[in-house]
Amino acid sequence: MKILQVIAYFTPQKGGDVNVCYNLSKQLARRGHEVTIATSDHKFDQEYAASLEKEGVKVIPFHCIADICAFLVTPSIRKWLKFNISRFDLIHMHNFRSYQNNIVHYYAMKYRVPYILQAHGSVLPHFAKIQLKKLYDLVWGNKILRDAAKAIALTNTEVNQYTEMGVDEKKIELIPNGIDLSQYKNLPRYGDFRKQFNINSNEKIILFLGRIHKIKGLDLLVVAFADLLRYIKDCKLVIVGPDDGYLPALKKQTVDLEIENKVLFTGPLYGQDKLKAYIDADVFVLSAEYDCFSVTLLESMACGTPIVTTNNGDKLDWIHNRTGIVVDYEKTQIKNALYKILKDDSLRKSFGEEGKRLVRDIYNWDNIVQAINKMYTSCYRSLP
Repeated sequence: MKILQVIAYFTPQKGGDVNVCYNLSKQLARRGHEVTIATSDHKFDQEYAASLEKEGVKVIPFHCIADICAFLVTPSIRKWLKFNISRFDLIHMHNFRSYQNNIVHYYAMKYRVPYILQAHGSVLPHFAKIQLKKLYDLVWGNKILRDAAKAIALTNTEVNQYTEMGVDEKKIELIPNGIDLSQYKNLPRYGDFRKQFNINSNEKIILFLGRIHKIKGLDLLVVAFADLLRYIKDCKLVIVGPDDGYLPALKKQTVDLEIENKVLFTGPLYGQDKLKAYIDADVFVLSAEYDCFSVTLLESMACGTPIVTTNNGDKLDWIHNRTGIVVDYEKTQIKNALYKILKDDSLRKSFGEEGKRLVRDIYNWDNIVQAINKMYTSCYRSLP
């Protein structure tokens, strides 16, 4: 099957949606599909793309002439689609509101090529730029949702969000995120990360990994951590990830709270360096103001690291009291959950072991790709 993947940007710094597109494309290519990724050259990572092209996936970055509130305008994709879209059997759109999806939708309908939409948690016009998102939906978004052959939801919460936006429930497929277990066969030794960043062996490590952006709830995490230090003095908050505009404000907050010596900013880490952070961490925290099935949760589980996360984006029943603790988006609840895990070695161990089991048995790419491949087949050339 010839499959076109569409995503507005292609760099690992953007996080989970790119990770999913990358790994899905790689797994599909290994199963004999011909896969092409259409994206923009905005912060395009050539080395990242080249590693995928070694797997037989073609990556085409179209020139971005404007970045309008993260709306990446790539007019050259229009001509390419006009002459190439009809040769594809199926299109898989990643994210929802993008310039690329607008143009792809037009040509997909014109040339009768079915497409699948995977919003990655962006279905409803939540949080930032709400009015712009509503305007987008009036002009383009509602049509894109209406005409999709299928819509992939990561969680039951996202299923409900699609239906709230008018998508026929029969079109919605519940398929969670997954990870490539082969990347976790040879994990780093415990202590390598601590040695690299001069962290004492007796210090507890609280790890955040992701973009440093306001929506990630890092301001709340820092306040919760400052409160936790009153009860557990030998601990360190490690924040790993690229700055997405919020780093200066976050650093100032740590200074204002007089905890700057207890907070480590490493910048982005990838590959084995990222795994070293997970392995040495005593607990992983995802304190996002809104999130939907972050891949970092699965990465943490694969490394046997327990989780504290918030339920603003999803109920996360598959985590709560199994691989970690799910709390409300509230300072005291985050602090209490961290305290509970850091003070109970047996609880940390049981959460870690259950996380490894769930990733091995359910949330791995073999299972995920089987479900997606079945869905592809069901809507292959399905437009009336």
